[in-house]
Amino acid sequence: MKTIVTRIEHAAKGDGTVTFVTGEQPVTKSWADLHQEAKVMAARLQGLDVRRGDHVAVLGPTTADLVTAFQAIWLCGATLVVLPLPMRLASIEEFTAATKSRIHNADCSMVLLDPDLAPFVEAGPEDPPLVSLAELTVPGGAGADDFVPPDYHADDLFVLQFTSGSTSEPKGVMLPNHVMAANLDAIVDAAEVNLDDDVMVSWLPLYHDMGLVGFCILPMSTGLDLVLGAPQDFLASPGRWMEWISTYKGTATAGPNFSWVLATRALRRTGKTLDLSSLRVALNGAEPVDPESVRSFLEAGEPHGLKDGAIFPAFGMAEIAIAGCFPKPMSGLVTDVVDGEALEADHVATPVSADHPRAREIVLLGRPVPGLEFRIVESKSGKLLGDRQVGELQISGTSVTPGYYRMPEANVELFDGEWLKTGDLAYTVDGQMAMCGRIKDLIIVGGRNVYPQDIERVVGTVDGVRAGNVVAFGASGRNGKEHVVVVAETRAEGDLEPIQAQISERSLATVGVPCREVVLVKAGTLPKTSSGKLQRALCRQQYLDDALDLAT
Repeated sequence: MKTIVTRIEHAAKGDGTVTFVTGEQPVTKSWADLHQEAKVMAARLQGLDVRRGDHVAVLGPTTADLVTAFQAIWLCGATLVVLPLPMRLASIEEFTAATKSRIHNADCSMVLLDPDLAPFVEAGPEDPPLVSLAELTVPGGAGADDFVPPDYHADDLFVLQFTSGSTSEPKGVMLPNHVMAANLDAIVDAAEVNLDDDVMVSWLPLYHDMGLVGFCILPMSTGLDLVLGAPQDFLASPGRWMEWISTYKGTATAGPNFSWVLATRALRRTGKTLDLSSLRVALNGAEPVDPESVRSFLEAGEPHGLKDGAIFPAFGMAEIAIAGCFPKPMSGLVTDVVDGEALEADHVATPVSADHPRAREIVLLGRPVPGLEFRIVESKSGKLLGDRQVGELQISGTSVTPGYYRMPEANVELFDGEWLKTGDLAYTVDGQMAMCGRIKDLIIVGGRNVYPQDIERVVGTVDGVRAGNVVAFGASGRNGKEHVVVVAETRAEGDLEPIQAQISERSLATVGVPCREVVLVKAGTLPKTSSGKLQRALCRQQYLDDALDLAT
């Protein structure tokens, strides 16, 4: 089996390019040129005593130097640890503490730092040395010919990827070369990647698995053309994403559901005529896929040549490198309409007509990618379940992590024999998977499993509520019974009772359960992970501690 470095070296012999659209003017480099620059940087890292088996952390925004540093670390045979940037820098102290925690938990021997972040990170006496990326790119010093390739092995730890921490403390997922290679091969196969013609376009953060693996390591190791922006560019102007696809004839891109909502708004507002006809893989993942949001995006994109079949709802997670199950390319949005009450009370996905009073539409996410096998089990007993029975999703196969780094107790909980326990509730329909939600997030009211996503989705449509910024969770009352609490961001001021009343009505109409309490908070204050996922557990704790920043 080839190591990833072997693949990178082979890809550098082709004519593929990477275009960085993060600055004022796009900068295009061939993968061959970036490889030469990475060898220079690797030689200088070796001069700083970086060796095979070391763990090297990198902290910085998306730049050409950052991507070059990734490859340089791998050329040294070291393990890459990408440190997350905060979605909003509300607390420098909190950011610094979280960063240092990851550095020490990953046993990093060095931290490579973007020079613009130097004022925010200071090494203490027990911290590894900080090295500015600027020091590794100055003229003079060691060159590419000074780089000495180590003896690479398929079992070498390639990436230590921290989980997002949406339901618990972030954990370091170990991704050896052979695990990463298996998942990359699976992506190429399942997505029917054309190594000669496909053009990947991304703004995703490179510290998140979807951005790092799917839209950095994959094109770097295959020579695919890549157009790479940064999260801050997208968030500042979501229309740029669609413009990049149009300008560079992008064929594959990805984002969580909220990003497609922002893209839809941008398409409706733009006065430009774009060309989205080249897009064949518009991957929607990392959070529950809302079918109505997908349809709205298709409607907004239709005047710009967007094909309905390009929609690509998928499932992945860090513990399997990234890709878990994919639909067949160009098959578009496929949903399963089920009885919502039967789903919650009986844990069975019973098909019903779209006009059924308890109809709930769930997006199908395709089949396991090559090398992986899925099964659904009853989460407590481990009993194997059949089609349309809801239980815990478990995964086995070639791209499953060997475990979390230095967390033996968590690893005992992670596996059931050879099967990885995902903590996700799902069911299958003729081999395709449907995701229901996280086990830890379930709200159990009157014996029913209420999925918070159902409440959050409908509450996000209420006037005055910021869509995608709603958290629903369960809390125990004085009688010990669980009830529903909704926390939502708003920019409204003054009399908030009409908004709260409408939220309660929508929740009751959707899941048949009233909200015991509706809390409106100021915009931008809900806790989120570095990748933008809502942190329900932390929000619940803030609610219990009376620590939410209430709207007034």
